[in-house]
Amino acid sequence: MYNAGKIIFGLLIFLALVTFPFYNNIGKVSAKPEPKIDTPEIQKLPENERKCVEPKDFMRGEHMQMLNDWRDSVVREDNGIYMSSQGKQFNMSLQNTCMKCHSNKKEFCDKCHNYMAVAPYCWTCHIQPKENKS
Repeated sequence: MYNAGKIIFGLLIFLALVTFPFYNNIGKVSAKPEPKIDTPEIQKLPENERKCVEPKDFMRGEHMQMLNDWRDSVVREDNGIYMSSQGKQFNMSLQNTCMKCHSNKKEFCDKCHNYMAVAPYCWTCHIQPKENKS
């Protein structure tokens, strides 16, 4: 082969470029985010009302499916009331139920969504909340 040296050199350059993201990130670990749920809106609520729609473990893993189910129920079935597993009723509303307490979108929603590299499409229909800079 007349060009064996050039081919081998080209393959080495190609392998170096393809594997760069892997060896560049060795030892770099992002810390798991801890969402800040201690908002002024939550502090204003009486102690007995400081409960989320569902338990924390359920909400961590299933909140997106629940929001999709809420959307379908409200838009397609005209049903706007959600009965939680604790027997309490809530309005099925991202802005008026969820964001009423979790008003710190950057600290609560965005931190986890960025960490998990997901881009929810909530704000394509809903008005993105404005956060107070205090």
